[in-house]
Amino acid sequence: MSQAIFFAHANGFPSATYSPLFAALAPEYQVNYLAQHGHDRRFPVNANWHSLVEELIHHLQDRVQQSGEPVWGVGHSLGGLLHYHAALLQPQLYRGVVMLDSPVLTTLDQVVLRAAKRFGFIDHLTPAGRTLGRREEFSDSQEAHRYFAGKSLFRGFHPDCLNAYIEHGLHEVDGRLRLRFDPATEISIYRNVPHTSPGQPQHLQVPLAIVRGEQSRVVLPHMSRKVRRAAVGETFTLPGGHMFPLEQPDTTALLLKKLLTRWAQTAQHKESA
Repeated sequence: MSQAIFFAHANGFPSATYSPLFAALAPEYQVNYLAQHGHDRRFPVNANWHSLVEELIHHLQDRVQQSGEPVWGVGHSLGGLLHYHAALLQPQLYRGVVMLDSPVLTTLDQVVLRAAKRFGFIDHLTPAGRTLGRREEFSDSQEAHRYFAGKSLFRGFHPDCLNAYIEHGLHEVDGRLRLRFDPATEISIYRNVPHTSPGQPQHLQVPLAIVRGEQSRVVLPHMSRKVRRAAVGETFTLPGGHMFPLEQPDTTALLLKKLLTRWAQTAQHKESA
């Protein structure tokens, strides 16, 4: 019987972009997800992502109520941090949390972010500044593929992941292809990146792991050290940069399978002891 993973995507990348990763996790794991975070009018993007966390918890509660079992929370960047905050608030929904290149901020990091928001230079600390004015429309999928394949962010993507982004990250509007993820929402998410947290890793009641890309400039060594303060806190590194789950989907899936299997076995041993 497959186990349930609830996946949460990175900002700007609809969940179906990760379909090669989900396929590599099957059949042992069934992956559930929201198509796009931040696009439900009931949960508009707000300060410190409070509504985004509420949105995730809302859907997790529905999922857990239907299945009767908590989930493995796996998230990339934005998604990992949402799972981390949700697990601090509602640990009964989770078996464990894996953050794929998601930053766990120290007090100093939070102070810097708060100052950046207050004094108006947050766009220089997040990708918001690079998102402003980005191209949003294309004549067809071939043009879109050529465009994104030439961008540094996408250059290392696995071909199947790039194809999945073209298929699921764009949609037809008036005969042309436009970005499916609303650019204004994407920018708002960056500008409201949390400088607060509902708790610290040592407060978590479920296992926590952070996996960083070897060339990532998002997750820094001091953040990895903070994760180890959790009762069960582990850190790993995989080849690639911040987008490694879309660059190395098979390698990412293999690590997740090994980690979640070990955590499940440890939990079973504790229950039977």
